[in-house]
Amino acid sequence: MIPHRQPRGFTLVELVMVIVVIGILAVFVMPKMLDLTMWRLKAFGDEFVAQTLSVERLALAQRRPILATIAPTGVTYTYVTGGATVASLPCPTAITSCISEATRTVTFNTGNSGSAVTSTGSAITVTVASGSYSQAYKIETETGLIYPSP
Repeated sequence: MIPHRQPRGFTLVELVMVIVVIGILAVFVMPKMLDLTMWRLKAFGDEFVAQTLSVERLALAQRRPILATIAPTGVTYTYVTGGATVASLPCPTAITSCISEATRTVTFNTGNSGSAVTSTGSAITVTVASGSYSQAYKIETETGLIYPSP
């Protein structure tokens, strides 16, 4: 008597199911993953928060006020006295305007008091946006605290 061999490999149903799952991923997930504009804007927003916190610490450590100019094309940080540029954060490449609001300013360590003063006199919202992506960040007056707002 010949022993019965177990069949090896995949059944046709299993192969079709794998192809269907891959097709669904290709249609719905891949375009989101390949949308580099969204990733660039997320990275810009993260860098904006990090750079702003860093400049605020620098203003306090050096006991010199630093002015952040937030424009639709990016952010520039300069010393109030002398006007030398501390740092610059332009919009990502291929995106001409990445900040929705008009140009505003925030001065960190105003009068060596450690406080921040905004051009509006109150907390300001900075919206990083282009296409379908939009993320708002809030900069508080007095403290200069910056955080993403829901």
